[in-house]
Amino acid sequence: MRGFYEFFAGGGMARAGLGRNWNCLFANDFNPKKSAIYRLNWGSRELKTGDIRLLQSADLPKTADLAWASFPCQDLSLAGGGAGLNGARSGTFYAFWTVMWELIEEGRAPDLIVLENVNGALTSHNGRDFAAICSQFHDAGYACGAMIMDAALFLPQSRPRLFVVGVRKGVCIPLCSRAVAPSIWHPPALQNAFAALPSEVKDSWIWWSMPAPAARNAALADLIEDEPSGVSWRTPTETRRLLGLMSDVNLRKVERAKAARRRVVGCVYKRTRFDETGVKIQRAEVRFDGLSGCLRTPAGGSSRQMILVVEGERVSSRLISARETARLMGLPDDYLLPLNYNEAYHLTGDGVAVPVVRYLAEHLLEPILGGRGASFPAAA
Repeated sequence: MRGFYEFFAGGGMARAGLGRNWNCLFANDFNPKKSAIYRLNWGSRELKTGDIRLLQSADLPKTADLAWASFPCQDLSLAGGGAGLNGARSGTFYAFWTVMWELIEEGRAPDLIVLENVNGALTSHNGRDFAAICSQFHDAGYACGAMIMDAALFLPQSRPRLFVVGVRKGVCIPLCSRAVAPSIWHPPALQNAFAALPSEVKDSWIWWSMPAPAARNAALADLIEDEPSGVSWRTPTETRRLLGLMSDVNLRKVERAKAARRRVVGCVYKRTRFDETGVKIQRAEVRFDGLSGCLRTPAGGSSRQMILVVEGERVSSRLISARETARLMGLPDDYLLPLNYNEAYHLTGDGVAVPVVRYLAEHLLEPILGGRGASFPAAA
């Protein structure tokens, strides 16, 4: 069985995606509330709660095949303050690499290192943060490449994320895992970020190859609870007030949903927009494409997604439930969530989509570790 370390573990969603063929040797998160949920679902043996800056290699047992790190995105996000890897939160990336360097010096380097973050990491500080990430891999003796994987390929949630996968030099890579040119996993934004990398980092770059997934067979309506727990349907007056925040474009979407004469489920986010006079106003924006918007941590009321159900002339609204957010991340219904709504939303909205991890593991990580088929070293 393959062993892994999970950093910035949250509720253990990467662990859920890796599945039963993987053995967690060590996990770390600094948040006591998230750690409590991790222990409820996975037990307490592997988890160490505390600041990653205080971790040492001695805290990590054995030698892992994989180190997974979904490091904080706030300073790299387009909605963040723009601090990038210099920020207090996203800057913990460097603390993670300090631990990796210690493992390398001890001869315990994992064969694979995977980083997950928002797409904003590609353009943060005009691409310098992405170059810094890839340079860390190069300097540590890892060939690496990146992919953009959207949870919408597997789940009814729009959630594109950046995955950087590094392979220790000398590890053999199956021929099927390496592409000769960019593919569906490498959109223009990623290709542009690669083009700006230092030449020596480009030399150890790999365009990872995975097959296209089968068509997604679930829509948002399939995951919605008829009788949700923890949230209540809003009154007709409150729903009319929500509709009153919509622009003409969004109101026309609602009218088309009414004309469908069937149950149509959509989702709503409140946004701050500029009106025609340049004044900031609050707007409600709805989508009925079978997808939810990207789940985010509930820093304020506007960041919490709402459900809109249209059945003919009847329009109902409410907050999305905690269980629905878990389903949108691919967690099973027996996964235990915090009882507090905001804590549950924060746990799921800050996590990694489970089936995305599973697909990446099945079609890239496991073939590399298994050495299936013809192969060649990552680099000399």
